[in-house]
Formats: sequence, structure tokens, C-alpha cells
Amino acid sequence: MKNIQKLIKAFLDRLLAFIAIILLSPIMMIAALGIIISSRGPILYKANRMGLGLKAITVFKFRTMRVGADAEGSITGVEDRRIFWWGHILRKAKVDELPQLFNILNGTMSIIGPRPEDVDIVEEYYTAKEKQTLNVLPGLASPGSIFNYTHGEKYLVEGVAQDLYVNKLLHIKLALDLYYLDHWNLFYDLSLVFRTIYAILFSLIGKKNNKYPYEYRKIYGDADLLAEYISDRKN
Repeated sequence: MKNIQKLIKAFLDRLLAFIAIILLSPIMMIAALGIIISSRGPILYKANRMGLGLKAITVFKFRTMRVGADAEGSITGVEDRRIFWWGHILRKAKVDELPQLFNILNGTMSIIGPRPEDVDIVEEYYTAKEKQTLNVLPGLASPGSIFNYTHGEKYLVEGVAQDLYVNKLLHIKLALDLYYLDHWNLFYDLSLVFRTIYAILFSLIGKKNNKYPYEYRKIYGDADLLAEYISDRKN
């Protein structure tokens, strides 16, 4: 049954990505025009990320930071000065991720799956167990990415972003994604699509989501591990 579901998932990934590209093309055109107006440089950013089977892939995004920002680190803070004004808008609405629909079409990504991570971070910080998240195609959204968007990003401020991400937030995200892989089915994927849309819409209208994702509560309860980590580092 799981193998049949995986075949259906692969088919739906490409079908829905194709439909989404057509329906969202006006938004992507506006995003591209805004980048041209607000920042000198290419429209797309090509990120080197780790994909299925520990093979590096090129992930497409709308560029949201000034050219050359990569040299200053791979972790982006919530108010990162490298992000230009239009880039902040694109990142808030997650529109910068829409070019990854083409990654789904070419078979290097899925709609739902663990988010693709920087190759250097995978090689240096992933444990053997965490590398199991690379046994499936990376995705546009996952339980880990929802947690990062609703709860993790607010802690990634200048001065602590790099340390907090690679030593704590990364491993929480991966724990949630491992839970997803252990319980995967097509209905789970469908629920994550709606949960992701819900989280983005609520954020855009200014409402805070104080409730931890289901997977986080199953693993960690109500403990705010990120705040605890920062507090321990200060003491």
C-alpha cells in the first residue's frame, strides 16, 4: 500500500506543481518585477542544497538578499540587513520559494518533505539518524518548516542566529521531520499543505500562532526549547 501511495505522490507532485505554476504565474511575475526595481542583480537565486541520497541539487528561489550576501554566512536572521525591502515582503509571504515548483517538475523536490538544507550544514551538523531525512525528496513544506516559520524564525536575531540554528533549531526541525517520515501517508501530506497555507495566511494578517505543531507537542510537550537554549547560553 505504501508503494502505491508513493507512486501517487510522485504523480500528484508534478501535476499539482504544473497547475500551480500556471495559476501563480501572475504572482511570480510581480515578484520578479519587484526584484528588478528594488535590487541590482539576478532575479533568481540558485542555492546549493543537499537532496535525495546525499546528492547536492540546485534549488531555485527568488533572490531576496543583495548580491554577495552568501559570503557573510548561510543562516538568515529575522531582520537580516542583507535582505532588501522587497525581499522582506517575499520572504514573509513565502513567495520567494515559488520557483521551487520547477524543482518539483524536474524531480529534485516534492511538495511535502523535509526542507532542503545547505550542503555544508548537512555534512557538519547532521547526525547519522538525521540523515535519514535525506532518504526522501526534499519538499516545499514539512512539520519542521512549519515550526520554523511559526516559532523558530523569531529567535534568529543578529548575534545568535548561527549558533542557535545549527546547534538547536536545526535538530528540532529534523526531529519533527523524522516523526513525519515515521508516520507518512498521503492524508498526512494533504494536512501539511493546509497547515502551511493556514500558517502563512495567519502570519500575513498579523496574528501570532502560539500553538506548537502537533509533532512538536508529541515529542517535546509545551517546552520552549529555543528560549531555554538562549537562556542557558546567557547564564
